[in-house]
Amino acid sequence: MVEKRGTGGPDRPGASDETETGRSDSLETRRQRLDADLLAHRKAPPGASSNKEAAQGYALAVKLSSEFIAGVIVGALLGYLFDRFLGTSPWGLIVFLLLGFCAGVLNVLRSTGAVAQSGPAGRSQAGADKEDDGK
Repeated sequence: MVEKRGTGGPDRPGASDETETGRSDSLETRRQRLDADLLAHRKAPPGASSNKEAAQGYALAVKLSSEFIAGVIVGALLGYLFDRFLGTSPWGLIVFLLLGFCAGVLNVLRSTGAVAQSGPAGRSQAGADKEDDGK
């Protein structure tokens, strides 16, 4: 004896209006529609883009911090050498350390694009662009 199993719900546990092939077709159609909807909502894997963005952010942070630290260290070394050869201790170190700090901040601002970089012949890029437009 063949027993039919239905999906009639909680009121009618044994009732079934569909055949086995009708249910599998319906299930397959719903599964394909769900896959299409998920694909439309998820263009790229969520972990890949966030990892790439995190790596780019880390690289930018290392670049900016090294730009700043290099300016300060070069200023301190020049100030130390200036004091050592001219005997003006500690004034050379203080002045060149402050100049190195300013150079480091300027390098960071240039790297982020907050300050226009100087072009050829000492003109800024923004000024050179305006002249090329005929203004």
